[in-house]
Order: sequence, then structure tokens, then C-alpha cells
Amino acid sequence: MPRKPRIEIAGYYHIVNRGVEQRVIFKEDEDYKKFEELLCSYAPSYGVTIHNYCLMSNHYHLLIEIEDGNLSKFMRQINMNYAIYFNKKYKRSGHLWQGRFKSWYGVKGSGERNRK
Repeated sequence: MPRKPRIEIAGYYHIVNRGVEQRVIFKEDEDYKKFEELLCSYAPSYGVTIHNYCLMSNHYHLLIEIEDGNLSKFMRQINMNYAIYFNKKYKRSGHLWQGRFKSWYGVKGSGERNRK
């Protein structure tokens, strides 16, 4: 059975994604910097505003705002390009991420959040 498509509307999102099997995805300072560069380079072209982020050794959190229903496209670019970078650098192959990223929608000024 195919999974349900995400409902993507303009607004604020809390995004979480982790490494497959909870493995480390940021091994060196250079890895954190590469991920930050990807965020900054793709955000303008997808109409994404990055309000805050937290990069942990085996996962990350993003607090972003999107203008259009383009969350999945933006996240695909970030996750795909970082996985290519990471796999090439550490001479590995296969999945880097543990399934789909998680996202929670929030309306500005509201304490209400719905899990997506």
C-alpha cells in the first residue's frame, strides 16, 4: 500500500531526520559546514526561510517557513545532496537517512501543532 502524500501548505514546520540505524551522520566539523551550506544554497530557490536549526551527531532539527507547497522538494535536495557528499567522503554506499523526514506544521503565534 503506497504511503499517503504529505499535505504541504505555506507556514512553519519543525523538521526532524536521523541517520539510518541512528548512526552518526556528522563526523567532522566539515560535515556540519557542508550541511549548513546546502541549507543556505537551496533555501532561496525553494522559497524557504530557515528560522533555526540544530545539528546533532546522528540527527537534525529544522524550524523553517515555506511560502509554497514545496517542503518535500526542498528536503529531497538537502537530504540527497548531503547523502551523496557523505557517502563519497567516507567511501560508503547505501541509505544514509532512516526513512522519511518527520514534519510538524505550526501556525505563527499559535501553540497548536499537528503531526504530519
